Amino acid sequence: MNCKQGTSLIIEQMIDLLEKLSSEQYGQPLKLFNGSTIGQHFRHIFDCYKCLHRVAESGRVDYAKRERDILIETNPTHAIDKFMEVKQNCASLDEELAVEIVADFSSDLNSARPVVRSTVGRELMYAYDHAVHHLAMIKMGLKEACPKVQVDKNLGVAPSTVKHWMQKAKS
Repeated sequence: MNCKQGTSLIIEQMIDLLEKLSSEQYGQPLKLFNGSTIGQHFRHIFDCYKCLHRVAESGRVDYAKRERDILIETNPTHAIDKFMEVKQNCASLDEELAVEIVADFSSDLNSARPVVRSTVGRELMYAYDHAVHHLAMIKMGLKEACPKVQVDKNLGVAPSTVKHWMQKAKS
C-alpha cells in the first residue's frame, strides 16, 4: 500500500465514524478534552490534509497556517463532504514531489521558522500518523461521552500495533 492508498483508507475510516455521529455528539464539549469537541479533532485532521494539498500552489507546506473551517467542526455531514474532497485531491498528488516544510517549534511570535526538505509521500505519511493519533483521542472521547456509538476497535491504532496484536493472538 502506498501513501495515497493509506490516505484513502484512513479517510474511509473517518467517514464511517462521522456517519454514526449526530451533530450533538460531534459538537459536545468534553471534559476529557478540556472543553474541546470531537468535531474540533476532526477539523484539525482536515486542516493538516488541506495544508498539504496546497503544496501544488507553492511547493511549500506550512501546517501552522490552517484555515480552521468552523463548519467542519460543528457539522459532521459537512465534514464528510470535505474529507471526500481531500480523498480526491490526494489521489492526484505526486508522492515523489519534493516539497519544503515550514517548521514551527516555538510559540514565540518572533521565532525563526526553519524550512525542512521533504516529499509529498513523506507528508502524506505524517498526515496519516497524525490522523491515527487524533482518532485515538476521538475514540477515548466517544467512550466517555457516547458509549453507545459503535467504534471499530482498530480505529486510532497504528497498523504496526494491529499486526503485533494479530501475531500475539496466533502464538
